[in-house]
Amino acid sequence: MNKTSNETGASAQIESGFELVTIRLPVIATFAALIIGLGLGVAMSSVELPGELLQSISLVGTLWLRALQMTIIPLVAALLVLGLAQMVQAARAGAAARRFLALVFGVLIAGGLFTATVLPLLLSVIPIPESATGFLSEIPDGAQEVPGILDFLTSLIAPNIIAAAAETAMLPLTVFFALFAVAITQLPAGQGERLLGFFHALANAMLLIIGWVLWLAPLGVVALAFGVGLRSGGGAFAALAHYILVVSAMGGFILLLAYVLAFALGGVGPVRFAKAMLPAQAVAVSTQSSLASLPAMLDSASRLKLRSSTSEFVLPLAVAIFRATSPAMNMAVALYVAALAGVEITPALAIAGILVALIISVGSVSLPGSISFVVSIGPIALAMGVPIEPLVLLVAVEMLPDIMRTLANVTMNVAVVSAVDRSGT
Repeated sequence: MNKTSNETGASAQIESGFELVTIRLPVIATFAALIIGLGLGVAMSSVELPGELLQSISLVGTLWLRALQMTIIPLVAALLVLGLAQMVQAARAGAAARRFLALVFGVLIAGGLFTATVLPLLLSVIPIPESATGFLSEIPDGAQEVPGILDFLTSLIAPNIIAAAAETAMLPLTVFFALFAVAITQLPAGQGERLLGFFHALANAMLLIIGWVLWLAPLGVVALAFGVGLRSGGGAFAALAHYILVVSAMGGFILLLAYVLAFALGGVGPVRFAKAMLPAQAVAVSTQSSLASLPAMLDSASRLKLRSSTSEFVLPLAVAIFRATSPAMNMAVALYVAALAGVEITPALAIAGILVALIISVGSVSLPGSISFVVSIGPIALAMGVPIEPLVLLVAVEMLPDIMRTLANVTMNVAVVSAVDRSGT
């Protein structure tokens, strides 16, 4: 069951044990639309424009945003069920697969905890530029209701899943569909296949819709970016640069963790590991695709003298279901927007975000970056009470942090192979 990576690319074919639709995305055009929209907004910031014109431009952006939002819950549900069902099947493949999955969850949890702990400290040292507030058309007013630990635990289970979906309560929805996916794997083969077929068809339908919406991304992004440029002026560009560096830094932790894991659990020295990884890292940076880097990763494993039986089993599995940077960098985006909006993130909300990020990472690995950005981060933000409106603009620059995503993912994949190989001797 091979899947293509979730990193940004001109196209991506998606599989989850089935053949899903192929989506081609206007990545460069969306990025150009962001720059043009911001530039026009900055240029017109000193001009008094007619209110009707501003309302019309805002309407275009709002409709595009809502079109993206309407697909989040059904697409997340379908991909969660398919991804988790695949992970359960992988766990049945033997001891090596179970060791691999233990490392996967260890890395994902470590990344989420690191970001939740370090990113607020980083933002206190290097604060968000004041001009970044232009990325929010409206900053929430009034005091935020901070849930206590008992309220948080109660929120894990929804008494009415339909009502939870209507309220976009992502945490109980995520828990429900995770349990539902595991339950499907326990059904008789025929029943399980029929249910997975339904979710496969649902995912295909949602991917087609979101593909159509993303084809209109340049139009929606230029409209939204124009408003940001009007409110922020030239500081909007500095704010984007700050965002890219902060989020990429969280991915840098996973990159460094790969060298530590290879040394501590794989018995591979940092210098030797670095030399062996250079070809695969070069492919990762140039292609921004874990799948395209798979042959180079196999070559790196061979250079490290890892057993081919291990690398040829673990690496394709890692490409299919493991994105080491997902919780770390996705949490970083959500926490960045929370800081931007002045939303207080309590320990309970941070735990909710990490839990959703952990589970969502399994369901979004098959998606190209422009789709996975909204599908992966939207539920995290909703679970923590963070506004998701800025995501539709930040997705336009995802192609830049995505370089770090791919680089760290590829490096961690080989590090995990070294650990599994050593533990199996």
